[in-house]
Amino acid sequence: MDTNCIFCKIVAGQIPAKKVHEDEHLLAFHDIQPWAPVHILVIPKLHIVSMADVDERHAELLGRMMAVTPRLMRELGVSNGFRHVINTGRDGMQEVMHLHLHVMGGPRPWNKG
Repeated sequence: MDTNCIFCKIVAGQIPAKKVHEDEHLLAFHDIQPWAPVHILVIPKLHIVSMADVDERHAELLGRMMAVTPRLMRELGVSNGFRHVINTGRDGMQEVMHLHLHVMGGPRPWNKG
């Protein structure tokens, strides 16, 4: 855990979030600045700064992040497709330095993207 990381604080329960999924490895919650009608973030509970810090030992964790999203989007009423985005590093437009997967769906036009 990084004590200065907002996502680590959400994982620790120090900051509230509108959760849609939690297990021993992952937490998923609604984005507070959504780009789409349904916009969730899926984060590992393990503090990993970005995709640039991922290696083979994280393969199962990354697979879990991707595999949970179809069910979550169905449960949130998304039935006509959705988008996955992972921003990496400052040049990749990553705003929070904790690996996170944006999952966005719902009817277009979206606010951004």
